[in-house]
Amino acid sequence: MKMTGRLILSCMMAFLLVFAVSFVVVAQDEGPETIVIKSPLWPEPTKAPVTFSHQKHAEDYKIACDDCHHVYEGGKNVWEPGDPVQPCHECHTNAVIQGEKKLPEAEQKLNLKLAYHDNCIGCHKKVKAENKETTAPVTCTGCHPKE
Repeated sequence: MKMTGRLILSCMMAFLLVFAVSFVVVAQDEGPETIVIKSPLWPEPTKAPVTFSHQKHAEDYKIACDDCHHVYEGGKNVWEPGDPVQPCHECHTNAVIQGEKKLPEAEQKLNLKLAYHDNCIGCHKKVKAENKETTAPVTCTGCHPKE
């Protein structure tokens, strides 16, 4: 009987150890606390890089990972938490807006500046519409501090 109790206790401890290690690995895989958004597509940017608090957006504001991270197949976002995360500029390779003319839709989706602005400012405007007191920035200097 003593041997059975020890075996059960050993199995439970092994299970707890595996669970604890898995939890730490998952917690580490939630991304960096802060990200500086500075793309190599603009070697000489006209605005300061954006310091983005990944932790605030994910933990404090409860924004779902796939609201920003995406891989589209057949018009549907198939990216899931735990999938690899690529820098935005690896897919959004079009760096500049060509003058004032409207780009074709396919080029707009690949335009890095439009992708950031549509996603970030679009979300901030939505949040501001729901809560006028929020500090979600919607102007250039709100995200791009003066250097």
